[in-house]
Amino acid sequence: METENKYLHKNKVHKILAHSYSVYLFFFLMGVCLDVFFNFKIFSNLFVAPVGVLFLILGTVLIFWAQKTSRNFKKDLINKEIFLHGPYRFTRTPTNFGLFFLMLGFGLVINAFFIVLFAFICFILGKFIFLDKQEKILEEKYGAPYLEYKKLVKF
Repeated sequence: METENKYLHKNKVHKILAHSYSVYLFFFLMGVCLDVFFNFKIFSNLFVAPVGVLFLILGTVLIFWAQKTSRNFKKDLINKEIFLHGPYRFTRTPTNFGLFFLMLGFGLVINAFFIVLFAFICFILGKFIFLDKQEKILEEKYGAPYLEYKKLVKF
C-alpha cells in the first residue's frame, strides 16, 4: 500500500511538472509567432545579446544540475538535509528558474518583445499555479522534513 501511495504521489508531481513545462513551450511558441508578425524590438544596443547568451548558459546548466541532483536523492532516509543538495540549496524550483532563464535568454538574444514578456508570465503562472500544487503533494508525501526544508529555502 505504501509503495502504491509513493507511486501516486510521484506520478502526480511529474504530471504537474509536465503541465508547467508545457505552458513554457506553448507560450514560447506563441511568443515566436507574435514576434514574427509584429516584430517589436525591445533594445537598440548590442549589449543585450551577450546577456541573453549568459542567461541561456545559466538556464541550461541549472536544468541539468537540478535533474542530476534529483536523480541522486536518497529516498530511503528522508530528512530536511536530503533536500539541501545541488541547486535545491538555493531554490525549491531550480528547473522552473532554468526554463525561465532559457526563455528570457532566447528572447534577449533575438530581441523579441513577446518572448521576453511571456517568459515572465510563464514564471509567474508556474510559481502560483503549478508549483504550489506540487509543493502541497510534497508536503503530504514527506511531511515535517519537507516543511523544515521550505522554512530554510524560501523561493
